[in-house]
Amino acid sequence: MSTALALGAVSAVLRNVLDNGLIDAAPALESPVKVSVKAPDLIRLDDPQAGPQLNLFLHRVSANPGWRNMDLPSRDARGTRITNPPLALDLHYLLTAYGREDLHAEILLGYGMHLLHERSFLDRPAIRKALASTPLDPGVLPAAFRKPPNAGLAEQFETLKITLDPLGVDEMSKVWSAVQTHYRPSAAYQVSVVLIEAIRPAADPVPVLTRGVAVTQSLSAPYPAIDSVAAPDGTGTAEPGETVTLHGRHLAGTGVTVELAHRLLAEPHRIAVAANPDPGQLSFTLPATEPAGQIWPAGVWSVTVTLTPDGATSPRTTNTAALMLAPVPAAGAATLTRDPASGSVKIVLGVAPGVRPEQAVTVALNSAEATVGPRDDPASQVEAELTGVEPGPAWLRLRVDGVRSRLIDDSGPVPVFRADRKVTVP
Repeated sequence: MSTALALGAVSAVLRNVLDNGLIDAAPALESPVKVSVKAPDLIRLDDPQAGPQLNLFLHRVSANPGWRNMDLPSRDARGTRITNPPLALDLHYLLTAYGREDLHAEILLGYGMHLLHERSFLDRPAIRKALASTPLDPGVLPAAFRKPPNAGLAEQFETLKITLDPLGVDEMSKVWSAVQTHYRPSAAYQVSVVLIEAIRPAADPVPVLTRGVAVTQSLSAPYPAIDSVAAPDGTGTAEPGETVTLHGRHLAGTGVTVELAHRLLAEPHRIAVAANPDPGQLSFTLPATEPAGQIWPAGVWSVTVTLTPDGATSPRTTNTAALMLAPVPAAGAATLTRDPASGSVKIVLGVAPGVRPEQAVTVALNSAEATVGPRDDPASQVEAELTGVEPGPAWLRLRVDGVRSRLIDDSGPVPVFRADRKVTVP
């Protein structure tokens, strides 16, 4: 999800796209072209030295209808926040060309519209590159875009799409009347969709120890397939170094390779498995520590298996299943201090695997939860400040990209909370 800086970030990326592409327009106009992002009434029209200029103006923001009703209500009957529905927005821009010479404005508008037509969507590498602060011109972007480095725009679920949004004569007239300036050749565009994430819930209840839901499958497809992913405790959330078992159908075969993909990886990790004789399940072991040159961040991983089934001559690939890799907090070495003035509790603790700058991290003590601030580099230690925590023993949990650290121990006859996740609050 994006942060509140996303609206400015989209404008900055579009300006970068136009600025780079309009290099070809300079020879046609026999003058350098300036690209600006401001209201039309702020552009000086009385400057005789001003050259051709292309301006991008965000004149309207609307709710995206596709995402508007995707989530449950964000608050319960008592007013307590229970979910975090994103603020889904469509951005409406006005692309305007200015030129003092004959045909300059028309030529410039044609170049700008062609650039946006060819760039129908903003890919993630282009967003990161446009919002990266460079030593060549650090003043191009405000300091707010440096932490986080891309305002989360490159990490949101939806890709930003650019479409021509023609305005009628009446709508265009209203826009220019509102800005109280002279009309210039313009084209309207829509950028969809920007997803701004809401704040984290103030309360995070302790999870339920037991559940009574069971699903029985009655149909079987003739191809290798993964039905579920199980860690040693039976859940779909594993910790580093544990053996993960994939339950499914037709998983027996040779040349077995497990592929694990993560949003922070350019290429998936591959784990080779010996010939698997069991058609109903397949097991593999996660690395206990991050190997040299590899990162294994906590969060949601996509798991697929490629194998040559018994009796087949060519390999087949299964469907994709989700594996939750849980962060492991070093509860025994955590440092907790209470501020006597505010009563808040500051906690500093280690975490494995290390968290990356692009990951969202929260720390919880019982039902109190706080967000860990942005980081410039990967970190194996996090700190947070929590309010409303009573003195005494508390259950410590860590959440990275929505995946919580494990708190429940199912090894005995009755589920209990893990003793190594308990800390003492001063």
